[in-house]
Amino acid sequence: MNYSPILKDLLEITLSQKASDLHISIGHPPVLRIGGRLVPLVRRKELSSEDCKGLAFALLNEKQQEKFLIEKEIDFSYSFNNEARFRVNIFFQRGNISSALRLIPSKISTIEELNLAPILHEFIRSSQGFVLITGPSSQGKSTTLAALIDEINHTRAVHIITIEDPIEYIFEDDRSIIDQRELNSDTLSFAKALKSTFRQDPDVIMVGEMRDPETIGTAITAAETGHLVLATLHTNSAAQTIHRIVDTFPGSQQAQIRAQLSGSLLGVLSQRLVPRIKGGLIPACEIMLNTPAVANLIRENKIHEIPMVIETSAEIGMISLNRYLANLVRSKEIALEVAQNYSLNPAELRNLVRR
Repeated sequence: MNYSPILKDLLEITLSQKASDLHISIGHPPVLRIGGRLVPLVRRKELSSEDCKGLAFALLNEKQQEKFLIEKEIDFSYSFNNEARFRVNIFFQRGNISSALRLIPSKISTIEELNLAPILHEFIRSSQGFVLITGPSSQGKSTTLAALIDEINHTRAVHIITIEDPIEYIFEDDRSIIDQRELNSDTLSFAKALKSTFRQDPDVIMVGEMRDPETIGTAITAAETGHLVLATLHTNSAAQTIHRIVDTFPGSQQAQIRAQLSGSLLGVLSQRLVPRIKGGLIPACEIMLNTPAVANLIRENKIHEIPMVIETSAEIGMISLNRYLANLVRSKEIALEVAQNYSLNPAELRNLVRR
């Protein structure tokens, strides 16, 4: 059976319904994620094992099929009729094949269009340093990163190198030259690609994900040696981000890493996508800037004190996640009940809203 027409139909529905994701899994009809909620296509039949395999293989070329059958999972980007791109993960579960497709908008949004804090403009005006975009999976980190890179592209004549797995947003060169490298097709590893950038005359380096000590160490070194480095991490807060980076290294190296990080870090943005009262999603963020006080806490291994510095530094653009959520509740963007689900300290959040 030819599954390509069925796949085409499902992707067109995904676009027309303005869904962020399409899920294909045995025993369910195709399922969309719209405004953060899963919505089954109830008029479609439940998918069989053969349907799931056929739809998955309709997305894969022959080489990708071979790789998938050996490794049991695969990440890649998929271009659909020059209309849209999808980030795709296909995997086995209980012997059957499932697919998750994330829609990548063709237009790269600006910081303002994403409802992000204006202080982010400051992050990318520096010629060197380390900027970290963090948060749980599927919370808009890649979209925020793309907005920052595209703003640099439109405002500065620099050489930008991105290392991604897979390439998501496609940038069109404006004032900058942008070289996008994809794991497996353009390079064998993040660490190897990052080391190679030193011979490629970059001004700005974007690392899609920092997965190992070698990549993290090289990224910090790049930020120390005259490059602006932007990267993502799956962490829940600025303090946790610092802990995660430092704890990646053996104890004997941690003091050196803290010293390097305290000198090179520009800031950390930790974000969540929260359902709005009027529909859709809006980011809620924690923003930490690397002030002398923060740098000293990192150096002295007093990272647990960072949240207090964030809380008391609103005048220079820092903000805690709870305060950001409280502001969204007071402006009637999100409901208090929803905000509490995203807060790391709901009791404190309720007190902030009542003030």
